[in-house]
Amino acid sequence: MTPFASPDPRREWFQLPALAASVATARHRVGRRLHRWGLPEAVRDTAELVISELVTNVVLHTDSRTVVCRLDGTGHRLRIEVADEGPGLPAVPARAASADARAEHGRGLMLLDALTARWGVHSPAAPGCTVWAELHPRHPA
Repeated sequence: MTPFASPDPRREWFQLPALAASVATARHRVGRRLHRWGLPEAVRDTAELVISELVTNVVLHTDSRTVVCRLDGTGHRLRIEVADEGPGLPAVPARAASADARAEHGRGLMLLDALTARWGVHSPAAPGCTVWAELHPRHPA
């Protein structure tokens, strides 16, 4: 049985204010939940990095009042979702991260590429969007 397999789907969701302090709260909450689910430390560490990045993006790049985080440990994968109340997907294409070591922003998508098996964005017709990422047990993360 893989670390993600369970007779019952493992699900968790929580809502936080879209404030900088919520990044640490989300990270700690995800780490504790995945520990209770019995997932390996390496998976917990990766999930904590991913949730930190996604919540940070909501805080920095949207006018959301709240951020909703979801975990789904169904089958052989862990799916992490973060939903905002922002204007939806931006009309401007994403830019590459700067090579300048002093640059503070622009590396989030590269981090998702490196740490997750796959990720994407869902933007419904209403304002807001959900960014999701999946971790798989055989993924090198």
